Amino acid sequence: MERSLPGGTRGILRARTGLERFQVERIAPEPALTPFVANFWVLRWDLRGRPPHRQQVLTRPSVHLSFTNFLTERTGRARIVGVVRDDFTEEIRDEGRVVGAAFRPGGFRPFMDAPVSTLTGRFAGVDEVFGPAGTALAAEIFACSGAEEAVGRVEAFLIGRGPEPDPSAERAAAVVERIAARPGLVRVDDLAADVGLGARSLQRLFHEYVGMGPKWVIRRFRMQEAAERAASGTHVDWAALAADLGYADQAHFTRDFTAAVGTSPARYAREAGPGSIEG
Repeated sequence: MERSLPGGTRGILRARTGLERFQVERIAPEPALTPFVANFWVLRWDLRGRPPHRQQVLTRPSVHLSFTNFLTERTGRARIVGVVRDDFTEEIRDEGRVVGAAFRPGGFRPFMDAPVSTLTGRFAGVDEVFGPAGTALAAEIFACSGAEEAVGRVEAFLIGRGPEPDPSAERAAAVVERIAARPGLVRVDDLAADVGLGARSLQRLFHEYVGMGPKWVIRRFRMQEAAERAASGTHVDWAALAADLGYADQAHFTRDFTAAVGTSPARYAREAGPGSIEG
């Protein structure tokens, strides 16, 4: 597809193993949707004759609209995925495809009549936000023979909703981008001062537009950074990494990493580094 974006594995845990089992393509949105949608994405797999695969992901603070075709079973699933508090694990089996839209932080708010936090930690039906039109869209997507056609239909549907740019949504996205760009930023008060908002105003902005509070967003980006470095295959000085990420000591960093990923940083490095692909 002409608008394909460079690939990336940040947030995909044990990505070397996963990418032996599925392929991901990311596609830039049309200009009319760039204030709202970060990218469209297509996940494909063919595991016929192989065991199912369970993929663990540390997701970004984003809402996703996704349409899953289990091609072998001739079934489909359409849903809106709110921001996932913990890690997200999905099982793929046989042969299938997912077509999705990843919204910018704050970018889904113009499509709904309630705070984005009402979706947090939930898998909602497309009809909950888009009504019968969302159900009809799902049927169209499942009938598409190719992923490119399916992406085009999702894109046309979202453009047709006529979302209006929202300055507060833009501000929320900008604050999240600032968090992502500053690995050593760990205090909400420091973030609030940095972006010129009071701490309570920042909390309200994130509740309405992002779906999780700024403290959670800060910690999630720090854990993504740590997991990516751990999987790089290079020696990691864990105490130095903890300091780089703004932790007062290695013990607190290890505790947070283990809670987020499910295993210690050193063990994750052994599992996810080069040479760790399972047969």
